[in-house]
Amino acid sequence: MRKYEDTYRHKGLRKQLVDQLRSNGITDENVLCAMNNIPRHFFMDSALDNIAYEDRAFPISDGQTISQPYTVAFQTQLLQVKTGEKILEIGTGSMFQATVLAEMGARVFTIERQKGLFEKTKNFIFKAKYPFLKFFYGDGFEGLPTFAPFDKVIITAGAPFVPPKLIEQMKPGALMVIPVDEGAHQRMLRITKNNDGTYMEEAFQNFSFVPMLTGKNA
Repeated sequence: MRKYEDTYRHKGLRKQLVDQLRSNGITDENVLCAMNNIPRHFFMDSALDNIAYEDRAFPISDGQTISQPYTVAFQTQLLQVKTGEKILEIGTGSMFQATVLAEMGARVFTIERQKGLFEKTKNFIFKAKYPFLKFFYGDGFEGLPTFAPFDKVIITAGAPFVPPKLIEQMKPGALMVIPVDEGAHQRMLRITKNNDGTYMEEAFQNFSFVPMLTGKNA
């Protein structure tokens, strides 16, 4: 059984990371506060404990990664999270991004298509702390129509296109943050849904994500 400890050293390294994110242009103090409160090393293999607070992505399992902290902060800042909002996340992965959203007071519904990663959510260390963080095994392109509509949607994998079913599950005025394009790099888009069901796009800098795939992987 893994022993989870958040030492003064970890907290110091986390503060340094947050200071680095701030100096790199992350201005939303609620995002920075959430990331300062969450022990990132809990979401990674214990062998990576000494480097868990470096601003880079790391492999987890099932060919997936825990995103670079700057990427998590950037996407979260674009999402403009408010307490009590209902947020759909596509790509649970390590659970770190979902936890950041939950720490900010959102009600989070997160989908993972990799069965191995989804199984790990059953032993999530912070289940008692974040009762409004709900995990689902499924196809991210399908979303969660039963729980729609959502205030916000965030996709943590590189999508080949904007999934129409996810647009349908957004409230009018809702925001989606999604990296789009196939290949090595994706454009980070923020999408605002209009009252008539159409949407408008804002484009930001390029990032690199694992691809968003259809279906479920047992």
